[in-house]
Amino acid sequence: MKTLKLIAVAIFLFVSTANHAQVSINVNFGTPPQWGPVGYSEVSYYYLPDVESYYDIRAHQFIFLSNGIWIRSGNLPNRYRNYDLYNGYKVVLNDYHGSRPYGHYKEHKVKYYRGYNKGHQENYRSASNYKPRHDDNHGNGNHNGNQGNHGDHGNGNNGHKNGKH
Repeated sequence: MKTLKLIAVAIFLFVSTANHAQVSINVNFGTPPQWGPVGYSEVSYYYLPDVESYYDIRAHQFIFLSNGIWIRSGNLPNRYRNYDLYNGYKVVLNDYHGSRPYGHYKEHKVKYYRGYNKGHQENYRSASNYKPRHDDNHGNGNHNGNQGNHGDHGNGNNGHKNGKH
């Protein structure tokens, strides 16, 4: 009888652990970056007008043109290494479903030109529900995903637009 109870407890613990792991995986899949705008659900892509690039939320990748070819990368191209993702405007593409948002690039480039800004966007990092961690930099103007990778999903940019603080 003790053996049967031990087996039942072991199975229960195994199932509980397996279910917990599955929940963790599902929760982390498709989470927006900390620099992403708050208030949107079921969004797959942002268009970043200032750098004429897209961001794939589910894959945590930037999509940009390089020598006439669309590239997916965890980082923006080197020419935008100083671009501030927190302060740059993000166009939320909530009406697009698919894997190639750049199929509408010509329209996006015209409609959402460089410098396009429809108003203030609150980012996840600055949202009221954000609780700073002990390793976050405060007050120094540094919004860098490389400084300890604070959940920016490897944006790899130093976070300052045009090198200004």
